[in-house]
Amino acid sequence: MTVVPERPVLVAPDKFKGTFNAAQVAGAIGRGLEKAGLMPPDLCPVADGGDGTLDALLPQLGGELVARTVTGPLGRPVKTGFGLIEGGGTAIVEMAMASGLALVGEDMDAWAATTYGTGELIAAAAQAGAAVILVAVGGSATTDGGAGAIEAIEAAGGIGRAKIVILTDVRTPWEDAPKVFGPQKGADAAMVAKLERRLDELAPTLKRDPRGVPMTGAAGGLSGGLWAQYGAALEPGAPFVLDALDFDDRMRAARAVVTGEGRLDQQTLEGKLVGEIGTRTRQAGVPLHAIVGRDELDGFGKRMIDLQMVQEATNLEELEAAGERLGEALASGEA
Repeated sequence: MTVVPERPVLVAPDKFKGTFNAAQVAGAIGRGLEKAGLMPPDLCPVADGGDGTLDALLPQLGGELVARTVTGPLGRPVKTGFGLIEGGGTAIVEMAMASGLALVGEDMDAWAATTYGTGELIAAAAQAGAAVILVAVGGSATTDGGAGAIEAIEAAGGIGRAKIVILTDVRTPWEDAPKVFGPQKGADAAMVAKLERRLDELAPTLKRDPRGVPMTGAAGGLSGGLWAQYGAALEPGAPFVLDALDFDDRMRAARAVVTGEGRLDQQTLEGKLVGEIGTRTRQAGVPLHAIVGRDELDGFGKRMIDLQMVQEATNLEELEAAGERLGEALASGEA
């Protein structure tokens, strides 16, 4: 008689924005699966290239955090840092940690907010010897087209031969950044128009013109500024992060995958992380389940990625309980 070894569940959630980071979500779900009697799961907290990317990549890739104090989005000092992986050859800069919306609180100022601190981190990473600098650009407070970051990088002497790779989950072009993202940063209609004029005036001063290029509008044009001035590569964040974490190999070694995010909706299928995971699990024939903050995706959308058991959970206790219910369903063959 051949004994088939038990296989783990791969737990690969994104953050629940504003509440829990991906590692907290994965840990809670994992505890629930084990309470149901399943073997320890393979915990793989993930990110889409925006805020939370450093937390997702650094622990799993065995890197270190280098502390720095930089200029915050409204000029106040911010204690933050950047990650180094691969023996220091690759750096990870998360712009939200230096120029993020969470750092301004109720003092949102779409005009004054600057990416200068992100530029300071990029320059520090280059000075630390990183040959590749990954810049995760979600969660920004800024719409300065990267002007602040470029100023900081030039003040520090440039990036030498380092290569910048932008990770983003949006395809918005440079000129659309103010109208798409400005309102969530405190900009009214008049301010949006003012920001559009500023970006339009900045574009021709750069080494190449970012207008009309997909993904150049991420983080209020930071991605486009770095693309235009330093030849930065623009990469969809979700597939990049999944590949970096060897997701496909881990998925094929699992009996099932459970993912999650704060809200499951139509946008999930439009390049977001859970949609990317769903595409991969469907192609590989691996069952996919989800535990989410809110489930607003219709049945047709779920069928598109063969999403099976979907549960809602809004705190860590509920996440653990949902994990336990999924574990019991898997153990009994009901899922």
